[in-house]
Amino acid sequence: MLRGLATIEAAVLFLLSALHVYWALGGRRGLSAALPQRAPGGPASFSPGPPLTFAVATVLALGGMVSLGLGGWLQPQLVPDAWLRVLGAAGAAAFGARAVGDFRLVGFFKKVRGTPFARWDTALHSPLCALLSLGWLLLVARQG
Repeated sequence: MLRGLATIEAAVLFLLSALHVYWALGGRRGLSAALPQRAPGGPASFSPGPPLTFAVATVLALGGMVSLGLGGWLQPQLVPDAWLRVLGAAGAAAFGARAVGDFRLVGFFKKVRGTPFARWDTALHSPLCALLSLGWLLLVARQG
């Protein structure tokens, strides 16, 4: 069961990484749903450039590798299990914090509503972050 969870977790993270690479290379599809706005119809609250977007893609891909490691798919000699558990716990905390949000623009408790981002955040982004956090917690807590 944990191998399946690790595989799903890694697949989602690799897919999100690929999406960020697409955006970093100039792709625009889906971008309005990915960047928060301060008001309906307003501009994005920030505009990350390609270097930052590539950095996010890299972190997401590394998170996918951590998931595979926690699921036992990687040889234990590559990264010690204790490190994988620390990285998994850090990832769980980061995605959990993202799901809760900043109480203004992102997360379950955001105040700004009615924007394309806010609708997608409520329906997909925040729940997905919560599930990724839970998945990593389950992988970290496994009997080992």
